[in-house]
Amino acid sequence: MGRSSSSSLAFVLLTCALLGVACSSSSDPAPGSAPSAIGTPAPGATAPGPGPAPTSPGTVTPSGLVVTSVRVHYTATSAITVPPGQLALRGSKGPLSWDKSVAFVAPATSGLYTWSSPDVTTDLEVKPLLGDTWSRGPNYHVKAGQTIDIYPHFVAQHGTVTKQYPAFVSTKLPSTRGIWVYLPPTYVENAESRFGVLYMHDGRNLFDPAQAFGGNEWKVDETMDAGAEDGAVRETIIVGVESTADRLSELTPVPDPGYPGSGKAGQYLSMIVDELKPTIDKDLRTIPGREQTGIMGSSLGGLVSAYAGVHDADVFGLMGAMSPSTWWDNTEILFEVSTTATRPAKPVRVYVDSGDSGTSNDDVTNTTELAARYRSAGYVDNKDLLHVVAAGGQHNETYWAQRLPNALHFLLGARPD
Repeated sequence: MGRSSSSSLAFVLLTCALLGVACSSSSDPAPGSAPSAIGTPAPGATAPGPGPAPTSPGTVTPSGLVVTSVRVHYTATSAITVPPGQLALRGSKGPLSWDKSVAFVAPATSGLYTWSSPDVTTDLEVKPLLGDTWSRGPNYHVKAGQTIDIYPHFVAQHGTVTKQYPAFVSTKLPSTRGIWVYLPPTYVENAESRFGVLYMHDGRNLFDPAQAFGGNEWKVDETMDAGAEDGAVRETIIVGVESTADRLSELTPVPDPGYPGSGKAGQYLSMIVDELKPTIDKDLRTIPGREQTGIMGSSLGGLVSAYAGVHDADVFGLMGAMSPSTWWDNTEILFEVSTTATRPAKPVRVYVDSGDSGTSNDDVTNTTELAARYRSAGYVDNKDLLHVVAAGGQHNETYWAQRLPNALHFLLGARPD
């Protein structure tokens, strides 16, 4: 026969006393008169009214019991003014609720707050609060018996874009160029957070219409901010590598007899892999592994990205090619991609697209064949390969910006719970 809830609580408290650890019921009233937590959970949850003061710190459970734990990593940066109040937790089911806050255990390690309970019997949704302010983005999901780690942000709604390296000097590809960096909202606010990195070509076209070709930017920062707000796109650092006057040579993998001096993509990628990436990983809070490091571009930038997916997949696990110049040197990239299956590493996920209109039909026939070569190398549609043909799409920044949200959702994934 199962214990009643009161018997279960008595058992936990008795065990804690024997072990010499502090325990408290998630329903105990909090000491003092901390302000109640008022806010709105993410869409899909019932909005609470004003609730009681946060209860005492979340349960610390003796070993041997199956527990569910939520670990929140949070230290506010100096860049953001955060609201006053303690960190607390609410949730969709007992022992949590949407209208009563449970305070976290005071951090034993700076920046780490923990709530644990042996009384979670089914999956539930949770959301941290800072004072009366709910964390931004959708609810987090936790399974009974699982420990999840959360890196929330409460205030920042936008990332930052700067030309972080105005004159980045390369010796691998002798040149000097600007490097743009987008830092996502959680990076700006939460010093405990770290992020993967997506390297994108033609950096002037990504963020600022005043810098972009024809005044048409990709709207990368707007797309990433929206993805952070609704959880559709995993927050990621974006590094925009500016092109130089030698763009055609730098972004082409092999020399084409019709374009003297072309074919310097190997040197260009060495600049990113051996010079730029180490700088970014040193200066910023990155997750440097290939599973969260990507490369993406359009036109010749799509071509060099596909080439990187063949030759540098040990560095770039994510590859995105928008309207790639697949035609280059009699479609040489088709042969290159055909060798993917036999190489020691290949990208984890691949995104390929084109339009089908304009004077070139956006090279749709060759790009469709490029996607077919990925399938022949073992990729599966909508699993680790997404190929999109945009009806009416032409070869320019306006259409690449339109397709970017879906591309980033597939390539980077949604916000992890």
